[in-house]
Amino acid sequence: MQYGMPTLVENSVLEENLSLCRKLGLSFIELNMNFPEYGIDTLDNTEALISAGEQNGIYYTIHLDETFNPADFNPLVRKAYLETAERTIEAAKKLVPLKDRFGDPSQPVTINMHMHHGIHVTLPDRKVQMYDRNFDVYMDCFRSFIAFCEERIGDSDVAITVENTEGFKAFEQQAVDLMLKSPVFLLTWDIGHSKAEGEGDVPFILARKDRLKHFHIHDGRENPHANHLALGDGEIDIAARLSLAEDLGARCVLETKTVAALEHSVEWLKQHNFK
Repeated sequence: MQYGMPTLVENSVLEENLSLCRKLGLSFIELNMNFPEYGIDTLDNTEALISAGEQNGIYYTIHLDETFNPADFNPLVRKAYLETAERTIEAAKKLVPLKDRFGDPSQPVTINMHMHHGIHVTLPDRKVQMYDRNFDVYMDCFRSFIAFCEERIGDSDVAITVENTEGFKAFEQQAVDLMLKSPVFLLTWDIGHSKAEGEGDVPFILARKDRLKHFHIHDGRENPHANHLALGDGEIDIAARLSLAEDLGARCVLETKTVAALEHSVEWLKQHNFK
């Protein structure tokens, strides 16, 4: 099983992340497009990314901007998100040989995405989710998005992995199930987020574990709400989650937010014979 790290806010350039990744004996970096230094223009420059990866013996996965929303009701905004997806997929395709050289050739280059909850309207007695109110429009957007991704990914070794965050809403579960019918979509389990949200997503995720190929690993607790903790600093049975990931042949990002927490987590893995 291969472990990687996220791009960290303490490291302002790719070289600092690569150096830390190599120092800790990790295999890959998940490039986070929320950071301007890893936005679409950087991903377009795959030659520089590949050269840096080759020099360090490290490959990459990708995390889409958290605002990414292929179901935005504004067609102009939606078009921009689809172009972002298209250019990200093209970059991921070019990163496949790097993954095959330094990673597991049986695992695709993954593009991680969140489900955008959309806008809600607060009434005196309840909140109305606009995607729930306009569910048919919402699902039509996802049907188009799935077809769009299938055409552009084709038979390349690239997959889009859908991550749980603050809990999948009912309408999102239906969209996720629609995506998982496609061969180019898989699941990401963020174990810290699910813990902080009371493990409400766990039955949904485990019922689809045949599509679960990517993990965000960090510790967390439900009360008080906390995640992105170093391994061992929260309430999660980390060993059980890692054993499941290993059984599923999944890839794991140690998604802590600081260098110190990442170093602590790598040491925890060694002490518990997971690395």
